[in-house]
Amino acid sequence: MRRRPSPDRPTALRHRVGAVELEIAAGSVVGHRYPANFDVLHVDAALPFVAVADGMGAGEGSRVAGSTAMTTLVEGVHASWPGTGPRQLRAAVAETQSRVRAAGARLAELTGCTLTALLAEPDGEQAWIVQLGDSRAYRLRDGLLELMTVDHTAAWLGLLHGWYAADSSEAARARYQLLRYVGHPDAPTADLLAVPLRPGDTWLLCTDGVSDQLDYHPLRDHLAGPDPTRAVRDLLAATLAAGGDDNATAAVLRVHPATH
Repeated sequence: MRRRPSPDRPTALRHRVGAVELEIAAGSVVGHRYPANFDVLHVDAALPFVAVADGMGAGEGSRVAGSTAMTTLVEGVHASWPGTGPRQLRAAVAETQSRVRAAGARLAELTGCTLTALLAEPDGEQAWIVQLGDSRAYRLRDGLLELMTVDHTAAWLGLLHGWYAADSSEAARARYQLLRYVGHPDAPTADLLAVPLRPGDTWLLCTDGVSDQLDYHPLRDHLAGPDPTRAVRDLLAATLAAGGDDNATAAVLRVHPATH
């Protein structure tokens, strides 16, 4: 079941998994630049699973890629749950690549998207993060906000290896050169990260409409608030205030000790 939340009233729900409870809020805004929202958000009603995708461009290929990728990944996760692990997630991503490539073959335009997802294991001790492209997963722990994923872009490599300065025109151009994404001709594999779930942690999954428009400190400050639903609402409002230059999607997960 895919929910289509309003920016004014984000989706909000809770999942108990093992000894923890996940409080989840998520939402999306179109912004001021594009006529439609080419981001895709999934907040699962049955499983401790959230995902965001960001289509490449503003055409039919972008829309088809995001929708196809999300539908396929959700099907794969549901089909293998509760035994969903690395092998099953890699198989689901491979099927996602195959279906998006097949859909793209019928369109005379670029058909691709990013994909970032988080799935908690049934015992609640850890979660799996799936990463392709430049949408992101952050963790706020004890006041420290850390980027847990890597952007699969030429800009990331260039900045990491000192090819150019962060504020250079070369870096700006390279920001849009994705090296891995869903729909890529070489069907690249996703990064798959095992991360612990600790009570008190707050996770953010977002598209680049959030991370490109909001700096480190605003991200941290919004996530540090007591209410994930308010955090989502404020993050999305902040992207609009910053110019609304892209579709923006955010999912915030807070880890609580399970109540008995």
